Amino acid sequence: MKPLILITNDDGVFAPGIKELTRIAREFGDVFVVAPDSPQSGMGHAVTLNSPIQINDLSSDFEFPVYSCSGTPVDCVKIAVHKLLPRKPDLIVSGINHGANSSINVIYSGTMSAAIEGAVMGYTSIGFSLCDHSYKADFKPGAPYIAKVIKYALEHNLPKHTCFNVNIPKGDNIQGIKICRQAKAHWDEELDERKDPRGGTYYWLTGVFNVMDKGEDSDEYALKHNYVSLVPAQFDLTDYKMLEKLNQEFK
Repeated sequence: MKPLILITNDDGVFAPGIKELTRIAREFGDVFVVAPDSPQSGMGHAVTLNSPIQINDLSSDFEFPVYSCSGTPVDCVKIAVHKLLPRKPDLIVSGINHGANSSINVIYSGTMSAAIEGAVMGYTSIGFSLCDHSYKADFKPGAPYIAKVIKYALEHNLPKHTCFNVNIPKGDNIQGIKICRQAKAHWDEELDERKDPRGGTYYWLTGVFNVMDKGEDSDEYALKHNYVSLVPAQFDLTDYKMLEKLNQEFK
C-alpha cells in the first residue's frame, strides 16, 4: 500500500504553491488535499469555534481527492484526519507557502501551524515555504530538495511531536540543504493609521524584519547564503532553564 500523504496550506486550495507540492508528493504516495477556500496567511494556530466549518468536494476536477475548507489551516488538518481521510496519514505536508516562514515567523504562520498540528496529533509533518511572496513565484528550483525531505521523512521515524520547518531561498542558485536552528529575530512593527471616507480610523500593520542573530548555524544565515534551511521544530514552549532556576528558588 502506498503512503497516504495529506496536503494543506494557508494560501488557499488553488494557490500555485500547493499545486507544486502536490505534484512532488505524488511521486511518493497517494495524496489527499484539504486546504482553505481562501487565503489564511498569518492565522497561526487559530481554530474555528464560533461558526460552522463548511467543506466542498472539488475532486471531480482532479485525479485525486481535493477538498476546500472554510476554516483555518489547523481546521483543515483536524477535519481531514477525523472526518475525510480513508485512513490515518503517513505524512502531513503543508505549503509550499508564498513567503518565508523562518525564525519567529513560524509563530504566526498558518502553513507551519498546520504542520505543527500534525505533530501535535503524532504524525510525521513538514512545512515548506519559499522566500518569494509573488503569486508567480518559481517553485521549480526547490523541487529536488522538497522531494529529498519528503523521502527522508517517509523512510525515517521522526521523534514524536517533532516536525520539519523547511524554507527555500528564491532563485535557481540553491547551494544545498543546511540543518539549522531557528534564528533570533523579531518584527519592528508599525501601525499605519488612516481615515476612511466617513472619518473613521483604521490601521494597516506594517513592519521591518530585524535579525539580531549573527550565528552561522541559523535558518536566516542559511537562507542568506542560498541554502535550503531545515529546522526540526517542536510545540513545547517551556523555558527549561527558567524551570530549573524556579525549582531551586521556590523550594
